[in-house]
Amino acid sequence: MPILLFLIDTSASMNQRTDLGTSYLDIAKGAVELFLKLRARDPASRGDRYMLVTYDEPPYCIKAGWKENHATFMSELKNLQASGLTTLGQALRSSFDLLNLNRLISGIDNYGQGRNPFFLEPSILITITDGNKLTSTSGVQEELHLPLNSPLPGSELTKEPFRWDQRLFALVLRLPGLASTEPEQIGSVPTDESAITQMCEVTGGRSYCVRTQRMLNQCLESLVQKVQSGVVINFEKTGPDPLPIGEDGLMDSSRPSNSFAAQPWHSCHKLIYVRPNSKTGVPVGHWPIPESFWPDQNLPSLPPRTSHPIVRFSCIDCEPMVIDKLPFDKYELEPSPLTQYILERKSPHTCWQVFVTSSGKYNELGYPFGYLKASTTLTCVNLFVMPYNYPVLLPLLDDLFKVHKLKPNLKWRQAFDSYLKTLPPYYLLPLKKALRMMGAPNLISDNLDCGLSYSVISYLKKLSQQTKLESERILASVGKKPPQEIGIKVKNHSGGGVSLTHNKNFRKLLKEIIGDTAPRLTELNTKEFAGFQVGLLNKDLKPQTYRNAYDIPRRDLLDQLTRMRSNLLKTHKFIVGQDEDSLHSVPVAQMGNYQEYLKTLASPLREIDPDQPKRLHTFGNPFKQDKKGMMIDEADEFVAGPQKKVKRPGEVNSALSSKRRRSMSLLLRKPQTPPTVLLSLTMFMRRRWKMVKSHLMASCQNLLHQSL
Repeated sequence: MPILLFLIDTSASMNQRTDLGTSYLDIAKGAVELFLKLRARDPASRGDRYMLVTYDEPPYCIKAGWKENHATFMSELKNLQASGLTTLGQALRSSFDLLNLNRLISGIDNYGQGRNPFFLEPSILITITDGNKLTSTSGVQEELHLPLNSPLPGSELTKEPFRWDQRLFALVLRLPGLASTEPEQIGSVPTDESAITQMCEVTGGRSYCVRTQRMLNQCLESLVQKVQSGVVINFEKTGPDPLPIGEDGLMDSSRPSNSFAAQPWHSCHKLIYVRPNSKTGVPVGHWPIPESFWPDQNLPSLPPRTSHPIVRFSCIDCEPMVIDKLPFDKYELEPSPLTQYILERKSPHTCWQVFVTSSGKYNELGYPFGYLKASTTLTCVNLFVMPYNYPVLLPLLDDLFKVHKLKPNLKWRQAFDSYLKTLPPYYLLPLKKALRMMGAPNLISDNLDCGLSYSVISYLKKLSQQTKLESERILASVGKKPPQEIGIKVKNHSGGGVSLTHNKNFRKLLKEIIGDTAPRLTELNTKEFAGFQVGLLNKDLKPQTYRNAYDIPRRDLLDQLTRMRSNLLKTHKFIVGQDEDSLHSVPVAQMGNYQEYLKTLASPLREIDPDQPKRLHTFGNPFKQDKKGMMIDEADEFVAGPQKKVKRPGEVNSALSSKRRRSMSLLLRKPQTPPTVLLSLTMFMRRRWKMVKSHLMASCQNLLHQSL
């Protein structure tokens, strides 16, 4: 389920106009809407999650997070306004913290237990900015700085604020203010020269320098193709370069290899695609990528890891190893100079082993955990992740099944035990699962040790609980507006305002405005009347403080009496000094907000008779009542006849249920007829039927003779 987070620049410089007459902020909003339309063409977009973050102060910068739906996202996007500073570093940190809220709770990072590529939350962070100077409250900044003091617990376990499945892309708007007469160039969109470009490249993304609307549409189509499920890995070469291959496809030792000249393919920072399972839709894997340290129970804490693992590959050609029924993971590499170099060698039957430095206990480079290999059709390069130190394990398992027939001898067990000593402890559980799948479940004991100390395990559990509380706090603040300055202001005709709460001559200023006719107004408390506005539109109109009823003029008594009654009895939901006409003067944006009005209503009263049968039939007769809950008389039930009740499966006739039935009334009980009476009655009916039959036959014969 990809996560698409949009970081919109809401600084004041986004109000600048383009040659089309629209502002940069309007273009950013339209770009987000167009991206959503292009993304909706893919059926996989049904599981996308959208988030919206701005350049405001945290946590008010989060407009749509984990709990907000798509309608809230679109509503917050349309209501964005550009009126702040260009605090790009703080906004990026808040965005990454929002993405990392649930990672410690779910344990997806698996600290100290290896990196699982199939445990991921693919996230694409798209920022739209104008690329101007970075500003803050302290001044103008020349470089991009991400704050290190994150409020998220557990952030010290990773050196960078982002993770290996999170990539940053930037759309830097460079649209001119005047229409250009030069012809538009069609081609690839160049990268921008602003400070955000380096940040994009570090996370595995890139920036786009957008100069026209057509280039913007081209960038959005490219970004839609970038929404892929995968993780970013640093591939670095170790050892000498391989021998060059001649025209005949064989090694040419006479041609020198550039062992000391740095080539682009020596170090690549690219993505590996983690494809979801076609049946379940979730990525499935078996083996992790090892950690860059050996887990020891004596370690008091975990060393911080880098966001992207550094995987070193050796250019010594080896044969790919695999045995029957042993699971392995296969990941495709993103096109890069490394994949291009491997494909140009045209050797699909050889591979290069990969290592993680300091992952082994007795080896500085570590043991191989997989290999890079070109596909048979030479169309892509794949990373095969195998068990740790697989060149030793695979021959042992092959001998176990083919030679020993699952009955290993003492020599084989000693070799297998020596292999387990070189294996990191977090590989024991996946290896045991793999052996169970192969049919050899009893080779590893059940007393598995993860290799971490008790203090580290308890610390990780404590971090999970703290992260859960912090995530609830941050999610509760989503959608709230920053607090505004509270004070009493005096407005004049020119529209200027003076805050009276910070004025030392407060009483003197009030006397100059109102005069000496209202001396009690000077006794106002600024905290009690916070936000109260004193207008100068009409000098004869005196502000009513409701302190003394004798200060009200005679002509305003009836009007003030109505207001005082409503304020005293709280019959209307308006503030002091507000009449019914101003109550209905609501902004257009708040007219349809009926849910907030329902929250202020009192709860409905309970029913007078709670035992009254409910009327469940809303269609047809509204007065038809439910008779299942009504008491009925047994005699009426007997006269009407018993209803046919379908017996439920599993319902048995017990003696207890028969005893609970009440006995039937004696008046309604049927008398039983003796058998002798029934026999005599049957014989009488037979004789009667013979007499009627003979009489009918004689009548029919007489009628026949008369007719002849």
